[in-house]
Amino acid sequence: MFASMFRLPDVRWAALALACFGVGAAAQFAGAPAWAWLPAYLACYLAGGWGPAWEGISALAKPRFEVDLLMVIAAVAAAAIGQWFDGALLIVIFATSGALEAVLTERTADSVRSLLEHAPDRAVRLSDGREETVDAADLAPGDTVLIRPGDRVPADGTVTAGESEVDESTLTGEALPGRKAVGAQVLAGTVNGTGALEVCVDRASADSVLARVARQVEEASEAKSKTQLTIERVEQPYSLIVVAATLALLAIPLLTGAAFESTLLRAMTFMIVASPCAIVLATMPPLLAAVALAGRRGVLVKSALMIERLAEVDQAAFDKTGTLTNGRPRIERIEVLGSAIDGAVDGDGDGGRSAIDGDASAGDARLRRLVAAAEARSEHPLGRVLAAIGDANGATDFQAVPGRGVRARVDGADVQVGHPVLLDDAEDDPAARRLVAELESQGLTVAVAVADKRPIGVIGLTDTVRPEAAQAVAALEARLGSSARLLTGDHPAAARRVGAAVGIDRVDATLLPGDKADRLAGTRTLYCGDGINDAPALAASHVGVAMGGTASDLALQSADVVLVGQRLTALPAAVDLARKAKRVATANLVFAAAVIAVLATWDLVGDLPLVLGVAGHELSTVIVGLNGLRLLSGRHWKETRV
Repeated sequence: MFASMFRLPDVRWAALALACFGVGAAAQFAGAPAWAWLPAYLACYLAGGWGPAWEGISALAKPRFEVDLLMVIAAVAAAAIGQWFDGALLIVIFATSGALEAVLTERTADSVRSLLEHAPDRAVRLSDGREETVDAADLAPGDTVLIRPGDRVPADGTVTAGESEVDESTLTGEALPGRKAVGAQVLAGTVNGTGALEVCVDRASADSVLARVARQVEEASEAKSKTQLTIERVEQPYSLIVVAATLALLAIPLLTGAAFESTLLRAMTFMIVASPCAIVLATMPPLLAAVALAGRRGVLVKSALMIERLAEVDQAAFDKTGTLTNGRPRIERIEVLGSAIDGAVDGDGDGGRSAIDGDASAGDARLRRLVAAAEARSEHPLGRVLAAIGDANGATDFQAVPGRGVRARVDGADVQVGHPVLLDDAEDDPAARRLVAELESQGLTVAVAVADKRPIGVIGLTDTVRPEAAQAVAALEARLGSSARLLTGDHPAAARRVGAAVGIDRVDATLLPGDKADRLAGTRTLYCGDGINDAPALAASHVGVAMGGTASDLALQSADVVLVGQRLTALPAAVDLARKAKRVATANLVFAAAVIAVLATWDLVGDLPLVLGVAGHELSTVIVGLNGLRLLSGRHWKETRV
């Protein structure tokens, strides 16, 4: 408990050490007696050196030999031979640089964790028509909240009433507010515009996208990159080698008759300049800064290791539905069969025949009416689209038939809508089968409608391609130097249709989830998907990317990167940032190693002053830290918006 009071790095203790050093140095160089400046130096040693000493001694019990202990030993040795100024200066520089490193590194996590401050503490919950103000943390899934103009959204949810524009820039990086109407998703911490919204809470506050960002940045801070793990494995034996070399530099000259004070100064200087402080700090600041900057732009990277892996990818692969496309199907073609026209005429009641155009119009209306009513209770995404093409009221005896579609009683007719396999049990209609083959060859998803065993229509649906998909694919191919791939379980024609729209020639269709994973295993491929069936591929790929708004929970857990803003153009920007972070980390390592080599060689073959050695060593440590953290600046994120 007592030792925890002195944990370093701590800005206050470093400041106290600096103040004491200033007082002592001023008194000493002013010619004051030793009793006037010695207590100030002792206070400097205690304030700035206790923490590293305690950490180093505690590490010996593990057993580990920490770099911190090297510094303290050198400072104590300097004092032992009367070099109080040099020893105190070492303590001050080490404590100050240590505190600065901690502050700068903490900024990395703080830059994203500060997003939690955007979440409001209170919310207006609607209960039985009454408004009540509650803690946002107490909101539960299913609660309905009122969000007034200018309020922050208290929880992730779905709009149930109202219309407004919501500023989501804090989470997705989207500069302009997006329109939110009934059915739209809103995220905690975003800012409502001029309209009032009623929102049904989908997730508890602890599970919101905002909370996930904070948690995963903390996890990223704790996770070690491959380079960092390698450095830490080398650090322990390297430190022991430095200690052994220092003892040799001290013992061998003394045995040959060298002066004790100059020999000790040379040995201490070597121990300081050869310490791997800058090397230890070289990699994590740039990698964590990249994690933080990407998080502010709507790309959630789960660890520093994933930044390194993202920099290594040499190919991109995509799922189709919900990834390259919006996952929102639309009607492309509606083809009415003669059965629908006959049924429309039969239903006129007078047995007469209308003009051909009138027959076609009536048949189209009847087809739309029967299909919409039959699909009214369907939970399938295609069913919801089909239910919107006509009057959806009045169906009875609804039944969902897995793998086939739906069945219902509409206007006295037994109506089936769904997969073309329904034609196998209907009256033979060559025209219906020709239409199915034609639409499927065009890459459309086909639904057929059958009434009383008679085919009445064929409907072609397609998914809308994301407007930025082609640009994102082209940018990734340019950066990675290889062609992108499309891996999907969909029909080959539908897959080729989407591939052609976004510029992907390598298309693999009708794949099972395990097939996707097999194609990615052992490669350095970035795979982007969103569904439960994508989870094996996300886990098997070198870097798995999940679409944040539409991805299943399993996909989010399997992925290494989450596109919170669902912008595919963020992927090339993330690859650029990862590569830049890796370059900065490599440059830091080279610089830190070069400084150690130059200063150590200078000390061994020349006469390196202790003060200059300390200053050079600590300055290099601060430089690599600052060089890494400059990646927090938004100018390092280059994303082209559509």
